Amino acid sequence: MSGMTWTVTPEPHDSPIATALWRAYYTEVSDRYYLLHKGHRTDPAELDREIAAHAWDELQPPKGTLLVARYADEPAGSAGVRLLDADTAELKRVFIHEPMRGKGGGQALVRAAEATARSFGATRMILDTRHDLTEARALYTRLGYEETPPHNNAVYAEHWFSKAL
Repeated sequence: MSGMTWTVTPEPHDSPIATALWRAYYTEVSDRYYLLHKGHRTDPAELDREIAAHAWDELQPPKGTLLVARYADEPAGSAGVRLLDADTAELKRVFIHEPMRGKGGGQALVRAAEATARSFGATRMILDTRHDLTEARALYTRLGYEETPPHNNAVYAEHWFSKAL
């Protein structure tokens, strides 16, 4: 069927599409955390506060970009890239809607993020993730990222990765 392919393009960080994808991302990662550690889903008011607390200004040009992956022209996932210094970019919040997983969207997003980082002049991409996000860790390893010592002290970071670009 035509149109059943992945496309990845920049998206304004505050667009309705970006907002919906941020909400889906945060709902999933927060619910996973709370279900694993507290035995319940995220309180909706807390979720709203956390989403509102992040303006995502770091994910806009000239030193950042939000990328949206579409499958068959429908928004299905997102990832952010931000330049930390002249050589290092950070991959942030890679997300694919659950029904779309296993179709190559995560790889398409990460590859597009790497190309974006290179266009910013970066020669290295870093990221962090949690232990329970096993799909993400498997994806990064499959795409050549190597686990490293911590490069930040982010509250929920449990695994750190790096890749030469």
